Amino acid sequence: MTWTPDQPIISVKGVHKSFGDLEVLKGVSFDVMKGEVVCIIGPSGSGKSTLIRCINGLNDIQAGSISVEGIEVHDPALDKLALRKKVGMVFQQYNLFPHKTALENVMMAPLLVLKRDKAEVEGTARALLKKVRLEGKEDAYPGELSGGQQQRTAIARSLAMNPDVMLFDEVTAALDPETVKEVLVTIKDLAAEGMTCILVTHEMGFAREVADHIYFTDRGVIVEHGPPDTFFTSATDPRTREFLSQIL
Repeated sequence: MTWTPDQPIISVKGVHKSFGDLEVLKGVSFDVMKGEVVCIIGPSGSGKSTLIRCINGLNDIQAGSISVEGIEVHDPALDKLALRKKVGMVFQQYNLFPHKTALENVMMAPLLVLKRDKAEVEGTARALLKKVRLEGKEDAYPGELSGGQQQRTAIARSLAMNPDVMLFDEVTAALDPETVKEVLVTIKDLAAEGMTCILVTHEMGFAREVADHIYFTDRGVIVEHGPPDTFFTSATDPRTREFLSQIL
């Protein structure tokens, strides 16, 4: 299947996901167009993180389909590497290698996975660390960096694979309030450059500012969705309204 930019870059159709007897996703469907920023919000346990992990194949699905640029994510014959090249993911935990510097962490995947030239990879990695405002921290180890700096290193590391889509799973949840902003600014810059982004987040101000579309999930289904200006001011479903009243 050849994908063209007038089609959704990500298409999620009727996805069901269970862990044992617990059904976490109950028929979720949505599309994301190239360059769109989508925020997924909702109470804990509503399936947000599971959904985002299904999109890059970290979780399998029981029914439905997910495609990224025409690649069927859950096709048993899929080369996972082909998917990883297209979809970058940043987690709540930074997952950096503690014994490697920030620069080495960013260089690892292009060197080991893509088998790129070392000098070229280093040049790109330095540029990416500069992009996430970590110039001067190239030789620092993760233990010498703040949580926000580690998370920005993780973003640079994901960008080093030159993905077409970035997934962010509660990337600010483990951070101090003062470092949340620097990570959000980095994501905002990416969005402004036209990177397709899907964010699971509880930062409502940020969602309102950067999202093109917001999806509210509860108990494994999408309850309500829309652009931020209508979503936050005129939500119709009582569950959405209750959720927003608690956090806004």
